[in-house]
Amino acid sequence: MLTIAAGSAQRDDGAVELFHFSHDPGIRQFVPHVPRTNPEHEPAVWAVDAERAPLYWFQRDCPRVTAWPRSDAEQVAFRDAFTTTARRVHAIELEWLPSMSTTVLYRYRFDAAPFRPWQDAVGQWISDSLVQPIDVEPVGDLLDLHVVARIELRAVPSLWPIRDLAVSDRWDFSIVRMMNARPDDRNGDDAGADHPT
Repeated sequence: MLTIAAGSAQRDDGAVELFHFSHDPGIRQFVPHVPRTNPEHEPAVWAVDAERAPLYWFQRDCPRVTAWPRSDAEQVAFRDAFTTTARRVHAIELEWLPSMSTTVLYRYRFDAAPFRPWQDAVGQWISDSLVQPIDVEPVGDLLDLHVVARIELRAVPSLWPIRDLAVSDRWDFSIVRMMNARPDDRNGDDAGADHPT
């Protein structure tokens, strides 16, 4: 069983490590496709570097908000804003927490040669050709991964307040699957979709 810790996007020899996370352990080749969340994008195979791999230590459809400082200078403002000593903060809704320990997730490893950096997000890479993985391994308990990497994982009744906090140019952030989040009812609005059952 594999244990992954957040770290550098490069190996000691300078090569970039690229990964893809999936619930399916049997993918023999990755075919370029148009993501349903970005229908205007060209077909591509998507990968992520090691530093941003923790963004995918979740169930596929789990809405989440993540934030982290890009430098020691940003750490001060980040620490004060999030009231934390952690280098990263991840947040999910309370209902998703029980399945974090039972979800089976696999990490595929790719040769970086056919990939190029995706201009829309740092640490994301794309390829417009078929890609065969080098290997695939289970990542283990998703909660344990957060503990080992010393990432603060928050389970909250609503993601919308921490989303508003995370969206800032004072640190880096990622917001995923918010269409699956509970509605933002702070002002009586229905800003989000119903939570999946």
